[in-house]
Amino acid sequence: MTGKPDRVDAVIIGAGASGAAAAKVLTERGLRVVALEKGPWRTKESFGGDELANVNRYNLWPDPILNPRTSRTSPEVAAEVDPFCPVPQMVGGGTVHWQGWLPRFTPNDFRLRTVAGDLAGTTLADWPITYEELEPYYDAVEWAFGVSGQAGANHFEGPRRRGYPCPPMPQSRYAEKFHDGCAKLGWNSFPTPQAALSQPFNGRPATVVSAFAQQHGDPTGTRSSALNVFIPDAVATGRYELRPESYVRELVLDDRGRIKAAVYEDAAGVMFEQEADVFLLACGAVETARLMLMSTSARFPGGLANGNDLVGRNVTFHEYSASVATFDDPIYAWAGGGYVSASSFQFYEHDASRGFVSGGHIAAAGVGIPLPINWGLPGKPTWGVEAKQVDRDYFNHSMAVAMVLHDMPQHDNRVDLDDTVVDAWGLPVARITLIPHENDLAQGRFLVDRCGEILEAAGGKDVTKVYAEKVTGNCSHQHGTARMGDDPDTSVTDRHCRTHEVDNLFIVDGSPFPTATGANPTLTIMANAWRVAEFIVTSKGNR
Repeated sequence: MTGKPDRVDAVIIGAGASGAAAAKVLTERGLRVVALEKGPWRTKESFGGDELANVNRYNLWPDPILNPRTSRTSPEVAAEVDPFCPVPQMVGGGTVHWQGWLPRFTPNDFRLRTVAGDLAGTTLADWPITYEELEPYYDAVEWAFGVSGQAGANHFEGPRRRGYPCPPMPQSRYAEKFHDGCAKLGWNSFPTPQAALSQPFNGRPATVVSAFAQQHGDPTGTRSSALNVFIPDAVATGRYELRPESYVRELVLDDRGRIKAAVYEDAAGVMFEQEADVFLLACGAVETARLMLMSTSARFPGGLANGNDLVGRNVTFHEYSASVATFDDPIYAWAGGGYVSASSFQFYEHDASRGFVSGGHIAAAGVGIPLPINWGLPGKPTWGVEAKQVDRDYFNHSMAVAMVLHDMPQHDNRVDLDDTVVDAWGLPVARITLIPHENDLAQGRFLVDRCGEILEAAGGKDVTKVYAEKVTGNCSHQHGTARMGDDPDTSVTDRHCRTHEVDNLFIVDGSPFPTATGANPTLTIMANAWRVAEFIVTSKGNR
């Protein structure tokens, strides 16, 4: 059976951070929007503090049996099934389970190629937009979410038109140690801007501070997320129809080479064709590339808008690694451990004297997930009497300082379609081919060493440095598979994130990012989606 719902102004595929941000803007500006989301639309009552279910049993992550991926380190080796870089597939996307760190990128992030020059083996490129162009949209998202932070505390942040809507979150013991260590070293540190309310804001109560934050949904509904903020705003317009559990299988073209419809399957297995004037991809950089590559036609035999074979290439994922230490005095990981709230950009900007390109965000963090089941010191026994004794001695006396690795874009690091593995719906899964650049490894070692120095300066003992030896996708950050640029020969999308080859197709997740930068990307993804949505509205009469 095939259905054909009424045509609308816009179809957004994905209802996570970027799709929800775009939906809010488009519907509030008068467009009729249908959102097709593969996952469920869960309410806050369905979330809870079940650590085993949330962290270990895929309560929020994609089930790897139904939604596998594969990965490999070169085209010459066989890919293995691997839940590489998973992100929740549900309404709200990754913002459902996040800690909500929302630093802005710096002005130099948008012109790293100019700042650092060539780096052999990479496809380092400037962005076609500037920080100044994106700044109004940073501000818009921060004030929609009620972000808690302290303007000016990050000495490396770019100019901003006004401060944060809420003051910083309360300091945890983690944050106290982090700031103390940085101060003794003479390094700048600041309260991490967070998607949480330190005080009531815009009719919403202050966020409940809990250790059950990272990888957990919020049963109180007080944490700022796309699910709690953007989706209700879009629904309130009466112009937003959100269809959960709707799996888009392909995008089909009309006679003019424009997108005609999204072909999707609902939870009952019924197929539909949803037509619209414009289509926005907001599936995350991996799944967006996968959908484009699955949407083949006589016009685009290698995948939608992929005439230059760049869809899926230049993918970047960041990498999370840390130094870990123990302290004589208690830190109490369980007391607000989900809101650790202390950061430094001291080693974020490029400095040629270090011998590598760029740097990354450093922040206070838990040792693993700072909860009883998933906490664990590096090298600690995983079971038995000795493991229990380590738990008793150190669970309340340990913390980490972690870094976000700015991995470099490379032409051969890519997402494509696996030629043997399919998902539960019989469609080819995404295959990740990735090998880290030597710059990634050198930068990671440098940053982890600085993390260790912060811990030692704060009084930490037995500092263990865990270096990133490969990129595993453990940040759940995805970028670069449809990079934006002014040159159609070297990019997939233009400065408005519209594909060069299909003029009613826009991409609003992290796919258009030419570089990963060294900071958590979701604020920038949402700000850019807001920017693109405003362009779609203002240019509507010209299409």
